[in-house]
Amino acid sequence: MKLYIDFKEMTRIFANSANEDRYQLYEHETYGLLRALGSESVPEHLLFSRDIRLTADLLASFPENKVVLKVVSPDVVHKSDVGGVKVVPRLAGKVRSESRRMVDNVSDRFAAFLENNPDQVLEPYQGLSGKALRDAVNRRIRGVLITQYLPPESDALGNELLVSLRWTREFGMVITAGLGGTDTELFAERFRTGQAVISASTAHVSEEEFFELFQKTMAYEKLSGQTRGLDRLVSDEQILECFGAFIAVGNYFSPLNDTAPYIIEELEVNPFAMVDYEMVPLDGLCQFAPPFKVLGNRGIDPIGHLLHPQSVAIIGVSATKMNFGRNILQNVILAGFPREKITLVSPVAHEIDGIPCVKDLTGLGTVDLLVIAVGAQQVPTLVDDIIDNQRARSVILIPGGLGEKKGTQERTRKMAEKIHHAHGLEGGGPVFLGGNCLGMISHKGKVDTFFTPEACSPKRRHADPGPVALISQSGAFALVRMTGLVSGDPAYNITVGNQVDLTIGDFITWFAAAENIGIICVYVEGFKDLDGLHACRGIRRAVGNGKQVIVYKAGRTPEGKKATSGHTASVAGDYMVCTSCLSQAGALVTDTLEEFDGLMNLASALHDKEINGNRVAGMSPAGFETVGIADSLLSRDSCMALAEFDSGTNKKLAALFDTARLTDIMDIKNPLDLTPGAPDSVYMGAIEAMIQDKSIDAIVISLGSLSPATGDTPSADVPPGYTTVPGSITTLLPGLVASAPKPIVVFNDAGRAHDPINERLRQKGVPVFSSCGRAMSLLARYTAYRLRLRSLKQT
Repeated sequence: MKLYIDFKEMTRIFANSANEDRYQLYEHETYGLLRALGSESVPEHLLFSRDIRLTADLLASFPENKVVLKVVSPDVVHKSDVGGVKVVPRLAGKVRSESRRMVDNVSDRFAAFLENNPDQVLEPYQGLSGKALRDAVNRRIRGVLITQYLPPESDALGNELLVSLRWTREFGMVITAGLGGTDTELFAERFRTGQAVISASTAHVSEEEFFELFQKTMAYEKLSGQTRGLDRLVSDEQILECFGAFIAVGNYFSPLNDTAPYIIEELEVNPFAMVDYEMVPLDGLCQFAPPFKVLGNRGIDPIGHLLHPQSVAIIGVSATKMNFGRNILQNVILAGFPREKITLVSPVAHEIDGIPCVKDLTGLGTVDLLVIAVGAQQVPTLVDDIIDNQRARSVILIPGGLGEKKGTQERTRKMAEKIHHAHGLEGGGPVFLGGNCLGMISHKGKVDTFFTPEACSPKRRHADPGPVALISQSGAFALVRMTGLVSGDPAYNITVGNQVDLTIGDFITWFAAAENIGIICVYVEGFKDLDGLHACRGIRRAVGNGKQVIVYKAGRTPEGKKATSGHTASVAGDYMVCTSCLSQAGALVTDTLEEFDGLMNLASALHDKEINGNRVAGMSPAGFETVGIADSLLSRDSCMALAEFDSGTNKKLAALFDTARLTDIMDIKNPLDLTPGAPDSVYMGAIEAMIQDKSIDAIVISLGSLSPATGDTPSADVPPGYTTVPGSITTLLPGLVASAPKPIVVFNDAGRAHDPINERLRQKGVPVFSSCGRAMSLLARYTAYRLRLRSLKQT
């Protein structure tokens, strides 16, 4: 699509404002910017400044009998809140009188607002109050903008459009679009995420991709005339061109563009009004900044030394008690790392637990991995020595108090600057994990640097790990989730802590190409500067390599509302932008920790299964559960459909029922409602028939351990907690689940007495969920995700 953007004119407008040491455009300047951006229908406007004599001739160019007055001030952004917007007759006398009245009213109301909200007082008004504050506000009002009155095409709810750009610390330039107008925050709050507004990183989205997302919103339904009684108000081509222009402008005036003359911090149009099949920008604001550079990402190859070291050294191991360092040493040994390749740094001991010690770092040479488990106050000096004398290729910083504690920020900042500087030198310097981290576990590298004792966090060291890389900003989260993964411990368990150097995005990018990793699971509280964008690129690479990425983003409190001037931060806050960008990159973003746990287990069991559609077959010995399966087909933004059994399946089921003498009391239908008298053979035979049925994409089953005719029975009197017989469901199901090409999802809602049976299956790698609704909702989300990944790979 051809765009009509005049970057030279946009740069000139920015330069004129910057020459006045002003980095927020007045609204009439924003109109000029939008015209240069390619907007065809900028409304007629005139700045009525204090030095202009307004006459009827100056108003003659306005086509309507009314005009709109808007106060012009570098400080008053939400004009309507202080009486700074009014519609008046297009009469010179009326315009003059109402403009003067507006200036006085705004001076009074904005001064009162500042006095009532001292945390929002701007620099020009610091220390002022009363009449002095009111006069200062009045002096900074430049005049009144007279704009063309445009009667709305429709008074129906949701017929205005918000479009904006905003530079974000984590994801770079972000475009947002959705329901506009004065109620845009209300729409975003009341509608489900993705229905009122959408956001995306301009560096990772095309106008076609963003338009595809926009088509799922309520705003598009309104504008395209899909709601009853309304006509289409604008063409798809116009919306597509608008998005394309905003994305191009966002990428041009971005710190990621080395030649950018200025940086757009925020450009918002709210709303675009739809008038006579044209998109008219009624209100606009723009904040910008001089060009600035952002730090680039280091190379990620040195992560290999961290995860697969050939030599390990630890500093901070006590020779007399079990401290963090001693626990780390014990875990490294238990993980199977060769003892002869471990060195300890201790000024007093010659050996600890049979491992030799050196007095200080000078005795090390260069090791692949150095673990630092000493007090935070010692760390900066150690880091200087490590970098200056090439003591290690990778370092883990265990201690807290490195940036997260008040008073340590400056010390940590200087340390991080030295680390970053070293990355720019020949050889790149060492990489650092942490600080304030639990450590990391690498099964392939035979290294476990968690500082928790084995008794507190037992590992399944002799079992094969699951195909999972777990990356967590919280050590406790990583510890708990490790033990809850039914496929075995994660192959890698990384806790990043404060991310002084290595970041979440670095590890996602590294694991994107790692062998034997099918799922990357991420718990994130916050990204470092531009690391969200880096993570998105890593996610794209991972899904392109056939991997799945599951993310839980913690921290949903509204942020940034006071940091920006427009509506965008309110409707597209940090959490919404983060989850939108990660999802569009190819991640499955979970809503709750419980959903994260369920999907992590489901993905670890099903990541290599074929998922060709959303047709599901269900089976249970409880009627309420078969109804529950049917009632749970819809799940938020995903859905399943009940499959129709093919003729072959119907014949196989009929034969099973006939053999078990159940034909007279059971019907063949989906979901399959089995009688409590059905034996294990009917369960297993029905599952095998469903596996072979090409009209079924996934199978959801209840264990049926309440049924008296099955062979698995709870029994508190025996050590396992249940009794079983050869050929029972518990005996045969794990092998069938593992060999089946399609997903088989299991639930058991039979009560706590049946937990031993569920746990037996989990130990065999079969996730067992607590209810049919839980199983169905997770399967629906996972199925929709897998189908979306297939679409992403095709495009």
